[in-house]
Amino acid sequence: PAGQSKPRPMTGFVVEALVLCYHGGSTNEKAKPQMHPNPVFRNEAHERNLAFARQRSFGVLALNAKEGPLLSHIPFRLSGDGTSLEAHLVRSNPIVRLLAEPQPAVIAVSGADGYISPDWYDLENQVPTWNYVAVHLRGVLQLMPQDELHGVLDRLSASMETRLLPKKPWTSSKMDQQVYERMQRQIVPVSMAVHAIDATWKLSQNKPDAARIGAAKGVRAAAMDAASHVLAELMDEAQSGH
Repeated sequence: PAGQSKPRPMTGFVVEALVLCYHGGSTNEKAKPQMHPNPVFRNEAHERNLAFARQRSFGVLALNAKEGPLLSHIPFRLSGDGTSLEAHLVRSNPIVRLLAEPQPAVIAVSGADGYISPDWYDLENQVPTWNYVAVHLRGVLQLMPQDELHGVLDRLSASMETRLLPKKPWTSSKMDQQVYERMQRQIVPVSMAVHAIDATWKLSQNKPDAARIGAAKGVRAAAMDAASHVLAELMDEAQSGH
């Protein structure tokens, strides 16, 4: 089950999500958010953004409350067409109390990211930056009937277990059903109607090809964390808009 949420310091893509939550408090298209101001980082195909969010299936849920923004790190299952998603929250999560009525919400889905040294470009007058991939799912979150929880959990676990084949998939039928029912009393199912999907693929596309590829080599060689090779591959594949 997803963990309990508490207000916490905001950094990186989480800040971006909360900016959307504040300035896009309405689902009106006139309030449509824009992530990165440079359009070269925002021109990925809708289907690729969907595939990325579906592959990750984990993100930071952000809503507004009277006491300030609330965040919760949650797994989710995105529908095939990307217009809705299912998830679950611990019953004691402060977000649950907000859902007596449907609420505007954002889920920020983060991918590979990393520091980019200007030395890797082999260009003059460059500055450090940070490359990253992030997709924001924006819409309206609401509680689902409690009797739908079992199905929500089964569908989520099945979507993950299929990735582990040829391992025989785990199913809830392996559980003692009384034990499983007691566990389910602690969580509630939620759904979100997804009204907008916004993405940033910041991969040095604003640099000449040689500079972008040089930066990718630098990321790969530095190997600052486990995601470095993923970021480097994405940078290699990116199309320069320079």
